[in-house]
Amino acid sequence: MAFLALITLAALAPSLLTGGVTPDAADALAALQGPSADHLLGTDANGRDVFARIVYGAAPSLLAGLGATALAVVVGTALGLLAALGGRVVDEIVTRLIEIVLSLPTLLLALLVITVTGPGTVNVIFAIALYTAPGYARLVRAQTMVIRNAGFVEAAVSLGLGRGRIITRHVLPNAFEPLAVLATIEVGTALVAAASLSYLGLGPQPPAPEWGAMLSAGRDYFSVAWWIAVFPGVAITLTVLSVTVVGRRLQRRIA
Repeated sequence: MAFLALITLAALAPSLLTGGVTPDAADALAALQGPSADHLLGTDANGRDVFARIVYGAAPSLLAGLGATALAVVVGTALGLLAALGGRVVDEIVTRLIEIVLSLPTLLLALLVITVTGPGTVNVIFAIALYTAPGYARLVRAQTMVIRNAGFVEAAVSLGLGRGRIITRHVLPNAFEPLAVLATIEVGTALVAAASLSYLGLGPQPPAPEWGAMLSAGRDYFSVAWWIAVFPGVAITLTVLSVTVVGRRLQRRIA
């Protein structure tokens, strides 16, 4: 939680951590310098401070992971409720669509979407949400199937409450806990997916700082300047591990 708080601070107020150093400030004379007192994590091929770029890269990296997860949760919840409450025919159609999407290779599907829509953070979010939403839809559908037969729901129906009110007051609150746990864990998966797409050049375009793009740029200099690729990779790894640990802890508490 402390590390995630630090990453959140980096995303919201990066200048507080970099001391005013900007991520695009190039200095040809300082190119490929190793970690030192002047440049905590070294510099890249253009003489830009790697630490500053990692700090400023937290915002687009987290935006992609959190944005994709939020969009997937909204779409998946809507599909899950539609499948569970829309009748047998609707349930069959939605379930088959979910199975089709889940059967496709995830990275291939994301590449196909971005090939059509073009690179960029927004399109990365949309591509990741497209193939992660079915997982949330399946969970919400299963939870709703159980909850709709519960005694308190039958009592609400007998009291004349409308379907919308029953969904908002009884179904969604009871489905929220497992949905929140899955979403927390899947944020890490979305972060890795976003970094992977950026590594392939499909995310934010240069010179925008982004961890996956920094990792890709650093691979060409790994033999002479390992820090360019290693430290963005460490940032991705620690963030994903922290998110996953928090998600697993929530999962154990609820279970």
